[in-house]
Amino acid sequence: MVGTLGSPRAGAIDAQARAPFGWAPLIVLFIVGLVDRIEHNLLSGVLPLIQREWGFSDTAAGSIPTAAALAAAIVSLPAGYLADRFSRTRIIAVVVFVWAIATLGSGLATGFAIFYLMRVLLAAAENIDNPAAGSLLADYYPPVSRAKAYGLTRVTTYLGGIGTLLGGVLAEMFSWRTAFLVMVVPGVLTALLVWFLREPRRGELDRLVAKGEAAPATPAAEPKPPFWRQFRQVLAIPTLIFVCVGLSFLTLGLAGIFYWLPTLMVRGFGVGVGTAGSLSGLITVAGTLTGTLVGSWLGRKWHGSRKGGRLLAGGGGITAGSLVLAVALSMDSIAALTALVLLACSLMSIAIPNMMACVADVVPAASRGLGFAVLQLLITAGGAFGSLIVGIASDRLGSLLSGMYLLVIPMVVGGLLTLGARASFERDARRVLEDAARRP
Repeated sequence: MVGTLGSPRAGAIDAQARAPFGWAPLIVLFIVGLVDRIEHNLLSGVLPLIQREWGFSDTAAGSIPTAAALAAAIVSLPAGYLADRFSRTRIIAVVVFVWAIATLGSGLATGFAIFYLMRVLLAAAENIDNPAAGSLLADYYPPVSRAKAYGLTRVTTYLGGIGTLLGGVLAEMFSWRTAFLVMVVPGVLTALLVWFLREPRRGELDRLVAKGEAAPATPAAEPKPPFWRQFRQVLAIPTLIFVCVGLSFLTLGLAGIFYWLPTLMVRGFGVGVGTAGSLSGLITVAGTLTGTLVGSWLGRKWHGSRKGGRLLAGGGGITAGSLVLAVALSMDSIAALTALVLLACSLMSIAIPNMMACVADVVPAASRGLGFAVLQLLITAGGAFGSLIVGIASDRLGSLLSGMYLLVIPMVVGGLLTLGARASFERDARRVLEDAARRP
């Protein structure tokens, strides 16, 4: 059974099929992303109880995601290097197992310093698998299916709201430690599942699509370009840079606002920890699913029929959603806040299936791991300071909302930058297929 998940259905790669390797790889990578994000978001749901036990300030609480994100940023480019040179399925399997160990450490931590260290270790491990997963998807699914494939895997970033819900409920019913200990088992099982995935040949699917051929699924060694030359080539892709910087600004705002949203509900509206976690989790889950479905439909309809159609859908959703979120924060009732944050989340989630597919389309197969590493680096760096900004503002001004409002501006800028990527997308995507067609 080892290595059989993701094998071509008929023993040969059919470049005309929407899923020449079947849908099993997508399901497995979806599970990886879901387990990752659920564990990551547990902290938001249990934060009020951890603060009550150890008595640390909002600034200290906000610094946990900041330190974790900085650690994750440090490993981003090395992760891209590994993804372009070694077995991506093995990288992901090992990393997921490390998650499970770090999650166990979080639940068993005897003090704030040890807990802090476990969160940093977990974030660094999580970031190593992202370039490998992004690269794998482009080799499993052709351009016609990529919006769907990336949409379903990246939607887990927001479905991680299940973690906020789960954390709040388990913490209220049992203890905050229970929430972390429960997630160890799915982490280990997911690592075993990834171990069974077949490693596809890099760029083979792009070459077959460009030439309109079918070929036996026989592996072949790929040349490994020098890292720094490869890095410069990736940074010279305008569409990639616009999308990465735009999503970095977006993540700055999302990371800060959604990290503190359950705490805002507890302090500002007097709801319980379980209720706050449940509402926050349901908002992100329902909003993300709605936005991803709409985004997949718009991306498929507009791709090829409008200039940079996927970017138009995604960037427009980010910009509109950010403005709606600003209105939501001004509401004085929990019902109005919930409804408008749900709408904002739905609009911004339109970008999920479209932005990742755009990145895969404009980065050559041999460098896709590094391309997604650059994306992950800038997203992680952007998200590093959102929670800290809100925490500092809360301690100094006595209001969580003050910091949240500050973060809306970069979110709008992020939406406008992703819209700006439309100018170069068609040219960059065409170059990738032309390069693939020239390869033997």
